[in-house]
Amino acid sequence: MTKADSRALRLKRHLRIRKQVFGTPDRPRLSVFRSLDHLYVQLIDDVSGHTILSASTLEADVKDSLAAKTKTEQAVIIGSLIGKRVLERGILEVVFDRGGYKYHGRVKALAEAARNEGLIF
Repeated sequence: MTKADSRALRLKRHLRIRKQVFGTPDRPRLSVFRSLDHLYVQLIDDVSGHTILSASTLEADVKDSLAAKTKTEQAVIIGSLIGKRVLERGILEVVFDRGGYKYHGRVKALAEAARNEGLIF
């Protein structure tokens, strides 16, 4: 299986999931994108089509603390960061959109770290 094939299959899974997962202002969608080196998380209100807030491994304030850590450890840091930011906004519940990725590894570590901060999904 080539890289293009696996990417196409992920996009197909993502579109199938997105039919079911929809973010509202009361319960926005927590969307995850995983690249080869970085991890991006967005909190999205699908009703208005706006990104409420985001976090990634490229942010200047966390980039220094991520040096010399594994990708899974970086996912835990980003998960707890997004969990804190969401709770500061007063949002308690979200809908988790894993982006077509399997729920293991970095995606699972991010989700569990966000849950440990008190986020419900």
